Amino acid sequence: MRDIERYLNVRSASGASVSANGTLAFLLDATGTPQVWTLEEPLGWPEQRTFFDERVTFCSFAPEGETLAFGMDEGGNERAQLYRLDPDGDVTNWTRRPEAKHRWGGWDSAGERFAFASNRREAAVFDIYVQDRDATGDAAQLIHEGDGWLSVAGWSPDDETLLVHEAHSSFDHDLYALDIATGDLTHLTPHEGAVRFAGAEWGPDGNIYLVTDKDRDRLALARLTTDGDLTVIQADDEWNVDGVTIDEESGRLVYSRNVDGYTELTAAKLTGEGLEQIGTPDLPDGVAGGVDFFPSDDQFAVTATSDVDNANVHVCGVDGGRERWTNASTAGLPREGFRRSELIRYETFDDREIPAYVTLPDTEGPAPVIVDIHGGPESQRRPSFSAVKQYFLGCGYGYFEPNVRGSTGYGKAYTHLDDVEKRMDSVKDIRAGVDWLRDHDAVDDDRLVVMGGSYGGFMCLACLTEYPDVWAAGVDIVGIASFVTFLKNTGDWRRALREAEYGSLEEDREFLESVSPLNHADEIRAPLFVLHGANDPRVPVGEAEQIAEEASEHVPVEKLIFEDEGHGISKRANRIEAYSRIASFLDEHV
Repeated sequence: MRDIERYLNVRSASGASVSANGTLAFLLDATGTPQVWTLEEPLGWPEQRTFFDERVTFCSFAPEGETLAFGMDEGGNERAQLYRLDPDGDVTNWTRRPEAKHRWGGWDSAGERFAFASNRREAAVFDIYVQDRDATGDAAQLIHEGDGWLSVAGWSPDDETLLVHEAHSSFDHDLYALDIATGDLTHLTPHEGAVRFAGAEWGPDGNIYLVTDKDRDRLALARLTTDGDLTVIQADDEWNVDGVTIDEESGRLVYSRNVDGYTELTAAKLTGEGLEQIGTPDLPDGVAGGVDFFPSDDQFAVTATSDVDNANVHVCGVDGGRERWTNASTAGLPREGFRRSELIRYETFDDREIPAYVTLPDTEGPAPVIVDIHGGPESQRRPSFSAVKQYFLGCGYGYFEPNVRGSTGYGKAYTHLDDVEKRMDSVKDIRAGVDWLRDHDAVDDDRLVVMGGSYGGFMCLACLTEYPDVWAAGVDIVGIASFVTFLKNTGDWRRALREAEYGSLEEDREFLESVSPLNHADEIRAPLFVLHGANDPRVPVGEAEQIAEEASEHVPVEKLIFEDEGHGISKRANRIEAYSRIASFLDEHV
């Protein structure tokens, strides 16, 4: 069996942006953190364009020429600064406010100005700014003072208006038109209840195209006029239409459907009545996104990955052809050695069916199984490449990845089944999944591991406290141990959004205390590994410190905290150390 360092040297290429000259820029983690690279032709030799120890979070070409915008934070603190990368390699820090977050809002049509949202003025709210491309520091013009979680979705075709998105919660949004000259804000999406208006983009016709679940359980593709008239133009009653990208010149577009976790892309063009479909690209059977059109408008770049394909950027024709452009290394590991998951459904305590991905190792006899729970909870486990998963499969572990109630991808109603007082019903779904595993001879039910990150870390700890006799070990990665201390200490800009999901400190504190694993740590019977980043702005590192201290009074606990990481472990050297330690921990206890 190869060591885990080999697997963690599998690269990924993603986040494509195409210049007016047809140059492809993308993020590649060949040096250990994602940096900007460029390509002129498919599978050519890429040129590295940024050279930082910290991760680059996005890149975006200006509409004309080869100038790039990119974002970068420090030590995983998520306080991204915005930068300009000139064709000659010079880098300019546009924002120079390291204490504030900056959220990219796009270039104007000439590439002379850009927009962004930032919490410079007050940590808990985001304001909207416009800045000239040659200006830095305090030169940004404050266009609108916000009072919530604002971001910029783009510029209108005439460059006079910004489209502003506001998130009241993960499932309740609004859109506004912001006049740049006057600062006037027009509300485009008045509604009652929780409604998503997401992925919004201006079309060349001056209308806005987005996905929404207004008056629906599933997301649909819709057209929104600046008068606020909303018309659904593409819908699927079973699956979400979960994204759209429009070519600003031609009106050609690509939209995506999330079909049981798998992405299906369709190229189309706008007509007076709606859409005319053109083609469907043949991509790996997995997950795809991050579309950007080429200048010719008959091709687009997209990132694609699957269980057995590490992430790469492909260029697709709108009529269905496809060619891979990037060649992210598999570190010499043969692709045919990677294993593909099977999508199953199992019955839970209230007779609902829970979807899950199951992958078994190529071994004889019953196998130990890692139950790996996604974060969010408004998220979804999907069939994308995981080097860690493939390593453990090669070691003889099975993998079980459920999308319990509260997960996205299965409709609005399903997502709300775990809200506030229904929180522990999702933990019961994991217990039902264990029952499903125990019914299969290929599973060694005495060697089950529960693992999860972020909210999945809470789920891991809750499984250990609620069902202590089920587990041989637990792995908590940047997880929530106490909802009370988490909500007290999370970033100011996040608190209201998270209280909408979990409950508020003011009204629901007693309940939050009752479901916090920290208060039941004496129930834990399985050895526990706790992994965290010291700079985590979402789930502060104190969550790891306190659960490790409490649980260590009852079971063996191993704790690992990285001083230069945040909400997750992004630097390759740190990932190698972290997962080598986790592998040794599981070897010892499982």
